[in-house]
Amino acid sequence: MNALANLIDTVITLYIWLLIAAVVLSWLIAFGVVNTGNRFVYQLRGFLGQITEPALRPFRNMIPTFGGIDVSPVVLILALYFLRDLVNEYLR
Repeated sequence: MNALANLIDTVITLYIWLLIAAVVLSWLIAFGVVNTGNRFVYQLRGFLGQITEPALRPFRNMIPTFGGIDVSPVVLILALYFLRDLVNEYLR
């Protein structure tokens, strides 16, 4: 069971880092730091969007934006930390 808990912990941690990367990339695009015409940036944005949007969509439907600021990634990261701690508590 310890190996399963480690695997789940690693997958959740990796997903949290992908969420953070998606948020930072969206900020860089919004402030005009990176060009979406660049093929690598375009592909990275598409990949991160496909990976993170299915999990973010339910939170975005429930949580309103606060002055144009989307807090759904923060709520999802907190939920993933809670899930990770729950898995570690019961599987170890």
